[in-house]
Amino acid sequence: MRIFGVVSYNGRNYQGWQIQPDAPSIQEEIEKQLSKFFNREVSIYGAGRTDAGVHAVGQTFHFDIDEEHVDLDRLLYSLNKMLPKDIKINDLEQVEDDLHARFSAKRKHYSYSIILDDKSVFFYDTTYVCPFKIDVKMLKETLTYFIGIHNFKNFTSKEEDEANFIREIYSIDVHFVDNIITIDFIGNGFMRYMIRLIVGTALEVAKGKLKQSKVKELLNDNSPREIVSYKAPAEGLMLVEVEY
Repeated sequence: MRIFGVVSYNGRNYQGWQIQPDAPSIQEEIEKQLSKFFNREVSIYGAGRTDAGVHAVGQTFHFDIDEEHVDLDRLLYSLNKMLPKDIKINDLEQVEDDLHARFSAKRKHYSYSIILDDKSVFFYDTTYVCPFKIDVKMLKETLTYFIGIHNFKNFTSKEEDEANFIREIYSIDVHFVDNIITIDFIGNGFMRYMIRLIVGTALEVAKGKLKQSKVKELLNDNSPREIVSYKAPAEGLMLVEVEY
């Protein structure tokens, strides 16, 4: 029996989704409580890995159990009582055995949040508090360069990639309201640090420290690999939704 779950979490106190040696992770916390509930070891498989300090409102995962029937409402209630206050299971449902949280995913939606302020006591956990003066129009324009099918070899720390670092970003939408910038990314998949490196690079352009021509050069398939060093902070990034 395969169970699909949707989970929200504040990643501030964790070293990311994936289990790490001697460091807390979201996966470890959920597996620990599932194993207590079923009184045996239960492993879960997530839609993807979020990095240390990154958050989610719609991370998905699945796990398999031998039971033919489980009261999912009771399981949901029990898990949320057992889990730390910064992790919440939003939904559990039985699915077909061939539906895989990672390999069946079609689209992913991430959001990156920035507040233009030198200090903000309420936003540090989930928003990048940016003290620099930036040109929001230039930020929006630069981000459009990343829409479409590109070789993102310079915008990920992965050493190798089965798809040769080719990914498609379907849309990047930028909203600017009350000094808060929200950037929504929808694509077929995002590699390690990819969104944070894209945002960090676009911010360098918006601060006047990098030319847009350099961004175009970094997206050129034929250019030598030159991983950018402009990485936006983890706290601004959130996994919003995984579509199947």
